[in-house]
Amino acid sequence: MPIETTTAIQLNNKRSLSIQIGTIGAFFFIFGFITWVNGTLIPYLRIACELEEWQAYLVTFAFYISYTVMAIPSSKLLERTGMVKGMRIGLAIMAAGCALFIPAALMRYYPIFLLALFIVGTGTTLLQTAVNPYITLLGPTEKAAQRISIMGICNKFAGVMAPLILGAIILRNSDGLIEELQNMDSITRSFRLDELAHAVIMPYSILTIILLLISYVIKFAHLPEITASLPVSGEEDLLPKQSAKMRLNFTLGFIATFSTVGLEVIAGDTIGNYGIYHGLPLSIAKNLTSYTLASTMIGYILGVYAIPRYISQEKAFTYSAWLGIIISILAIFAPGTASIVFIALLGLANALLWPAIWPQALKGLKGKMLNRGSAILIMGVAGGAIMPLAYGGLAQYVNNQYAYIILIPCYLFNLYYSLRGQRQ
Repeated sequence: MPIETTTAIQLNNKRSLSIQIGTIGAFFFIFGFITWVNGTLIPYLRIACELEEWQAYLVTFAFYISYTVMAIPSSKLLERTGMVKGMRIGLAIMAAGCALFIPAALMRYYPIFLLALFIVGTGTTLLQTAVNPYITLLGPTEKAAQRISIMGICNKFAGVMAPLILGAIILRNSDGLIEELQNMDSITRSFRLDELAHAVIMPYSILTIILLLISYVIKFAHLPEITASLPVSGEEDLLPKQSAKMRLNFTLGFIATFSTVGLEVIAGDTIGNYGIYHGLPLSIAKNLTSYTLASTMIGYILGVYAIPRYISQEKAFTYSAWLGIIISILAIFAPGTASIVFIALLGLANALLWPAIWPQALKGLKGKMLNRGSAILIMGVAGGAIMPLAYGGLAQYVNNQYAYIILIPCYLFNLYYSLRGQRQ
């Protein structure tokens, strides 16, 4: 009987763990959808607000810079609220940002769009600061990358759907839109652009309602609270006093996070404009982000299946970095629209970078330092704010295709960090 009782407990624990992972997966779907609509918003706002190309990339800057600004405050808030309540607050803040899209669209005023994106990013920062360490700790350490890969599938599946859904709503009948606007007089053009801007009101109103609803009902999901443990033996001073080797590993992990998010955002959010650069109609270019994220999702599925069954998360990290270098070179030198295919395939190389960086960078951190370490890594998401702007600036001096050379140093750094992790 003791054996049967133990087996029943194990089955219940596994079932409970699966439900908890599924709930966190829903969070990753939510902020994946919110995050990857930026790929559609960039060409959309470029047209609706009459922007230069570099100005359009302020969309990613406004969204991702919030991670850097708000990561430490998010960590402090989580220490007081706990992770689960912090998730609910993050969802409510995201809802407030989505609601701000309504006045931004009514006035067709770009700075308010950017403020709305910053607020949405603030809520996402709080949510991510909670759920990334949460899912890392929610099970065996050796399967952390596998669990994060499952979260990545949820995130990127939402990312595949977001441009298709939002693009169909806000850029419907987009064939010939740019040419149509060029042939209008100023008054008719202004009226048409106002009409275009108002298209975001309905989808963002729906998102606001959904986020508020989820924020309310999540308290009934019975997620276990993972709180920072009380400091033991000077644990709260761990970062200043820990070994130089551990500090260096964490610092390099931050740089790897910065590089990786920059790689993901460039591959996912610049591809729409890049398609237009190569002469693709807007009706096709508006959906190109979905192809990048579809290839990323394939990479995550491979990771879930293979890690740690056939390959360690450390080796998957290394192979992904090598693959990114190869695909980047092909994208830079491939002729015409073939280059667009390679930009989309970068998603495959990027898939397993983030899942492998987190367990390696947080190695050895405990208690409150885990929250703080997570917050600092989240600040590395600033790569998504800065790298697309750097790409856009470089494209003005070379061209949109050769500007992708900015990807290669980032993949090289990830390669170095992965190899260093295998030697530890």
